[in-house]
Amino acid sequence: MDLDKNIIRDVKGFLDEAEGEALYRYSLLASRLGPCVEIGSYCGKSAIFLGTACRRAGEVLFSIDHHQGSEEQQPGELYFDPAVFDCQTFLVDTFPDFRKTLALAGLENTVVPMICRSELAARSWATPLGLVFIDGGHSYEATRKDYDGWHKHILPGGYLLIHDIFSDPAKGGQAPYDVYSYAIASGAYRELPMVGTLGILQKRQRAENGG
Repeated sequence: MDLDKNIIRDVKGFLDEAEGEALYRYSLLASRLGPCVEIGSYCGKSAIFLGTACRRAGEVLFSIDHHQGSEEQQPGELYFDPAVFDCQTFLVDTFPDFRKTLALAGLENTVVPMICRSELAARSWATPLGLVFIDGGHSYEATRKDYDGWHKHILPGGYLLIHDIFSDPAKGGQAPYDVYSYAIASGAYRELPMVGTLGILQKRQRAENGG
């Protein structure tokens, strides 16, 4: 596995090592089918795992994030980090850290940063994808928009990965779990074993109930 764990360790983020290694493995498989997309990159920890696999396969990772932080990363919220707060604009700004991560990991010629909301990027998207990783806003509305905008572009045999899946409400928010369950109920995906809080679904060759 061609990953520099010293770089990964120093990047801000909420992905544990086992989940990151699963991202690497599945994006390595998926990038044989087509490019990959991640929704929600923060400072680039997940982009290292996904992008390194894409680089090895000669593919591209499109990394979509407005870089102004999700709901829980705003001032006064649980995951607010003053180190990524721009005191001139009074906004969270993770893009400088993200660019630094890409440079350190040697991924500037593999990862395409798209600084916008995912629904805007999805509006005119036409490229079939090997993998979509959803880890953006964690409200139901945000997670569902990410799913609705991108799942239809996943090629048969490709993968839909959703982070922060908690079936127990006492352990975490339910929006990603609800959208994950909705995707399974569509009949379009085969459920694979979870890794930590990372839900892993594979697009069926033929959807049973559409989708």
